[in-house]
Amino acid sequence: MPAWFSAFVSAFDLASPYALLLLPLPLLAARLMPAERAGSSGALRVPASVVADAARGDSVAARGRARTVLTWALWIGLVAALAGPRLVLPALALPSSGREIMLVMDLSGSMERRDFSLNGETVSRLAAVKKVGTDFIRRRAGDRIGLVIFANESYVAASPSFDTATVARALDDATIGLVGRSTGIGDGLGLALKRLVPQNPNEPEGPPATSKVVVLMTDGANNAGQTTPRDVAELARDLGVKVHTLALGPRDLANADGEQDVVDTETLRDVAEISGGKAFRVKTTDDLVAVADAIDTLEGGRAKAPPVPLRRHLWPWPAAFALLCAAGLLAARRVA
Repeated sequence: MPAWFSAFVSAFDLASPYALLLLPLPLLAARLMPAERAGSSGALRVPASVVADAARGDSVAARGRARTVLTWALWIGLVAALAGPRLVLPALALPSSGREIMLVMDLSGSMERRDFSLNGETVSRLAAVKKVGTDFIRRRAGDRIGLVIFANESYVAASPSFDTATVARALDDATIGLVGRSTGIGDGLGLALKRLVPQNPNEPEGPPATSKVVVLMTDGANNAGQTTPRDVAELARDLGVKVHTLALGPRDLANADGEQDVVDTETLRDVAEISGGKAFRVKTTDDLVAVADAIDTLEGGRAKAPPVPLRRHLWPWPAAFALLCAAGLLAARRVA
């Protein structure tokens, strides 16, 4: 037996195999339907052309046999289509972790500062975060990932989703000035928690997750919004959400030397410690790449999910065959 034929037979399946029990139905109906009683009266007037054809019994019998074959072929095709033939093909196993990660990114005016490098060129902090962040998102296949951006205001740029490509595009499309130019860290973090752990019981939370994680990226200090980062970190701890913080920029409040809009490293460290996460200091693009790899390792544990079978339905083929047989019957009737 050829290998391809063996593979085809092993992958062949029927959606409704009991439909095949309908195959002998015409024979059963012919046997059970009462025949006309002998001696019953009746009359039939037929055209002279039919009488002439009847004189040539062979041609009439041949057409009768052809119609019988077409009728049976039509019935077999219909029953085969009802049985739902299909090929069951295994799909590639996708990585799955059950983890939900919310990226929270600062879009304040200070993210425009050009003190990072990318491919040998000096770029803004935002450009470096976009490049490394989109690569990180695309590597997280199997996780539900979302994106919150914040400045004066906060909003969800991408709801948690397995569609990592869409979330990566949302990060790449983020523009400074879209939500103001100040730094509302507490509000941005709070909005991320709200999307990870819905407060409304009627709001679907999504599939159960083994862990919920927030990755907070900022280059400033909290100077806008209604909440403080430490208070939100305590809420994250109570909700079981870890917060990893990334302090961006070469200077912080401890060594600012009068420079404005520098990162509040101490507050970010407290936020991470309170929630059970880890604080990272990012001064260069290389640091940013290393931190992305470190978080990827910390939030690992992805495994292959059970493969989902893909079914290719074949019922249109016997249905088309039955349609051709019906057309043949109509053509034969017109000829007769």
